Amino acid sequence: MPGRRLIFGVDAYYHIFNRGVARQPIFSVKKDYEQAMLCLEYYLFSKPPMKLSRFKELSVKKRHKFLEDMRESSERLVDIIAFTLMPNHVHFLLRQRVEHGISKYMSQFQNSYTRYFNTKYERIGPIFQGVFKGVHVETMEQLLHVSRYIHLNPIVSFLVKEKEPESYVWSSLTEYLKGDSPFLSCQPILNQFKNPGTYRQFIVDQMDYAKKLHEIKHVLIDNDMD
Repeated sequence: MPGRRLIFGVDAYYHIFNRGVARQPIFSVKKDYEQAMLCLEYYLFSKPPMKLSRFKELSVKKRHKFLEDMRESSERLVDIIAFTLMPNHVHFLLRQRVEHGISKYMSQFQNSYTRYFNTKYERIGPIFQGVFKGVHVETMEQLLHVSRYIHLNPIVSFLVKEKEPESYVWSSLTEYLKGDSPFLSCQPILNQFKNPGTYRQFIVDQMDYAKKLHEIKHVLIDNDMD
């Protein structure tokens, strides 16, 4: 279901997905992923007081202070529950915090990253395949399994070994295993488990995942995403 046909509700959860035009890579090197990660956090807030380009010129210490201040004083557009950045597509599990929050957040993220990508690689035009797709996640069971689906993407795409899911650094799983993050909102998922270790076991439980996959196909948007 294309994102533009879906009415996003405040405090509701959604699985958001988009891919590169013609399935082309949107991340090629480490700096590309780092830029996307920066965009993910920076555009969480409804009214950042400076442009991202200026923010990048700050020292690491000043960046951390700036983001801390933003978390305390600024309204969030969305909560990021989980995400993964794959070579040619992206997945997000988001909770909308304000009206139109998801649409604004995804627009800012995609437009900003596209400007970076086109400048770096001396190209023009879109890099994402049109309007992002989104599906409403209606139950806690769906929320848990969509989070696992997102975190399993690097494994099923053979980017990391099955026994080392946390070795893929361009997803939220490493933060989940730490148990907390100022950037992410892990608690809706982690509160359902005894500890981060039991959530990790939930992630790598391939047999159980295979059994549950058919129950949430309508939430996964696109069965050829991997």
